[in-house]
Amino acid sequence: MAAPAPYLAIAEALRERITNGELTPGTRLPSVAELGREYGVSPSVGARAYSVLAQDGLVISRHGAGHYVRGPESAELLVRRHRRLSEDSPFAQGAAEQGTEGTWRHESVTAAADARTAVRLAVDEGAPVMRTEYVYLADGQPVQLATSWEPMAVTGQSMIVLPEAGPYAGVGVAARMRVIGIEVGEPVERVRARSATRSEAQQLSMNPAAPVLAIERTYYDQATGRAVETADIVMRGDRWVSVYGQAPRV
Repeated sequence: MAAPAPYLAIAEALRERITNGELTPGTRLPSVAELGREYGVSPSVGARAYSVLAQDGLVISRHGAGHYVRGPESAELLVRRHRRLSEDSPFAQGAAEQGTEGTWRHESVTAAADARTAVRLAVDEGAPVMRTEYVYLADGQPVQLATSWEPMAVTGQSMIVLPEAGPYAGVGVAARMRVIGIEVGEPVERVRARSATRSEAQQLSMNPAAPVLAIERTYYDQATGRAVETADIVMRGDRWVSVYGQAPRV
């Protein structure tokens, strides 16, 4: 029987030390260079071993600071909740509640709806939409990407046409839509896990093919059922838990 690939052998050795408690949550692990010297392999082999352990939820990679054993209550973990009635940025508010500063970069352009976006917004292919690209950061580190599309037929003649400009910049979809008399319900979301694309990994400072949560989100006007915004959201799988609903208070 063939021996396992070196990166898998290293990952298994570290996994055993983590699961038996020798390496406790929060422990800083050897650098990839140190792993290379210890096992007589190149640093890239150590990096692949850590990628395996990160995908298994045992290790956290902190950009520029190395690899650490992940714990069940790791401070690196961020919780995402819906905030339909928030008047502030839902991302900034949620980050602040978790002791993190949430900021973001953005770019908005007028575009023509492609076939996929047209279906999700129930508009004609080629219809004008406002497309906004986001990179969200927690304490300066990228943790989430999003691309949002809004039909110009809904927002084009209003002061909220640019999501990140004007008096209602950055307050979230629900709060912005209320400005023009539209009440949205909870968004419809489709969530799946997949590997990051090379572009996503680069933007999120991740190892290529690391796990992400990919969410297709659409908000609807409660009165008419019309889609008023749809977005593709990509979240670092090692940084996020997405929580739906809330336990009752007793």
